[in-house]
Amino acid sequence: MHKNGLQVAIDGPASAGKSTVAKLVAKQFKYVYVDTGAMYRAITYKTIKSGTSLDNVEAISEIVKNSEISFQPGEADQRVFIDGEEITEAIRQEDVTNSVSAVAAIQSVREELSNDQQVIAADGGVVMDGRDIGTTVLPDAEVKIFLIASVEERAQRRYKENIEKGINTPLDELQLEIEARDYKDSHRKISPLTKADDAVEIDTTSLSIDEVVDKIASVITEKLNSN
Repeated sequence: MHKNGLQVAIDGPASAGKSTVAKLVAKQFKYVYVDTGAMYRAITYKTIKSGTSLDNVEAISEIVKNSEISFQPGEADQRVFIDGEEITEAIRQEDVTNSVSAVAAIQSVREELSNDQQVIAADGGVVMDGRDIGTTVLPDAEVKIFLIASVEERAQRRYKENIEKGINTPLDELQLEIEARDYKDSHRKISPLTKADDAVEIDTTSLSIDEVVDKIASVITEKLNSN
């Protein structure tokens, strides 16, 4: 076991509920929550804002090398900053959402951010969610969870989230976007979205958030007790 507790890796496709449950699990065990998706979104935001083309790999590699991403606790969500600028809301907008897969597929971006993530998780006591945490970032994590949910269910969730934020995207459009992201995430050459052999798979389609949290918490508790 690591110095401050276990490393908990939660992976899964877009809108499978990873960050929602990861935050709650982290809270329950008093672990640090690391939102790796927000890190990729931050680099994507900076890329778009600087007017850099998404296929300009060299320029984006420079951006990731020269960026300082940080997190602070917030009321509802963690606050996210890049180079001191708060981007919590900005990175959840449509332009970033639809471009993040392209940026996340760049090898230098993944290497740089995976490195940062490994440093954060070195002492344990972390819950980290993403697409390749259990396979690439924290291959030795003591607890690995792989969340899945049907495309319909995930589109429905994204739709509800968007309506609450005043974004009105048609449901069928969201479903197509999610299918496109699934394809990109699982077919990219570097660290594709795959389930680690030793991961516990949980289908969240018909479960409430609390039920998913309970399932993950019991896996962690069992692991802590066996240590």
